This record gives sequence, structure tokens and C-alpha cells, in this order.
Amino acid sequence: MSQRRITIACLVLLLSGILLDRPAPAYTLEEFGFEDPKRSAEFRDLIAELRCVVCQNESLASSQASVAQDLRREIYRRMQEGQGRDEIIDFLVARYGEFILYDPPLKPSTLLIWLGPLLLVGTGGYLFIRTLRRKQTEPERGLTEEERARLSQLLAQNGQGHNQYLR
Repeated sequence: MSQRRITIACLVLLLSGILLDRPAPAYTLEEFGFEDPKRSAEFRDLIAELRCVVCQNESLASSQASVAQDLRREIYRRMQEGQGRDEIIDFLVARYGEFILYDPPLKPSTLLIWLGPLLLVGTGGYLFIRTLRRKQTEPERGLTEEERARLSQLLAQNGQGHNQYLR
């Protein structure tokens, strides 16, 4: 392929990339208007307390995922129809599971979520204290003559000669 054809191909790719590039859609909450400011605040509070099922670590209020926008629209529609907060949450939990809630209720199925961090910290603390106590009761054991000879041999092979710490 000639140099001219390669240059033209690169220019075509560059221009098509520039022309076809479009910004990702940005969603705002401005489209969700309520006549009652109290209802608007309730909507904003509700979507801030629900997790985006795609992003997983963002609320519906802050997520830019299209699924989050669809869920915001669904919540808005249901609120416009007069459904209350609990009805909307029940609908979303039935559809997506308790994962959608940032603050899952304390019940047998979520017990590990609530107590897991405490169990990990407690187990880690127990092992740490047990290790410290064991170190205090067991004196440091030096190298045996056999281990010193082997270490000296290994160091001599590597050209480091006799080490001051072996004495």
C-alpha cells in the first residue's frame, strides 16, 4: 500500500471518529417536576436511598446509567399516580430484590450483611492478640549450628562471604 493511501485512510478514520463522536447523554432531575415541593423532596430523598442496579455503588439520584433513568421515570410515574413511598419500595424490592436498598432491613436473610464486618474485625483482633501473647511466652530461638553452617555455605556460594550476623 502506498504512503498516500495510508495517509488518506488515516485521515478518513480520524474525521469519521470526530464526526461520529457524540457525548454520552447526561440525565438531570429537572424533568421530574412536582406541583408540591414536599412531594418533590420526597422523590429526591427516595431516589437517593435506592441503589442503581447497574452501577451498584451509586444511588439512583447520582447514576447516569440508562437503567437508573428508567427507574427514576418509573418512580416518578408511580408517585404521580398517588402511590406512597412504601408501595414504591415494595414494588422495586419485589422486582430487583433487597439489593436495590442501600439500607437493607435486619432479618435472617440479611444477618450476615449486618454482622459480617463485626465478625471479621473480631476474628482479626482475636488472632492478633493471640499472636502477640504467643510471641511473649515463646522466646526467640536462635539458629542451630547446622543452620548456621548451611546459611554460611549459601552466602559463600553467592559471593557474599561470611556475614557478621552469623556470629
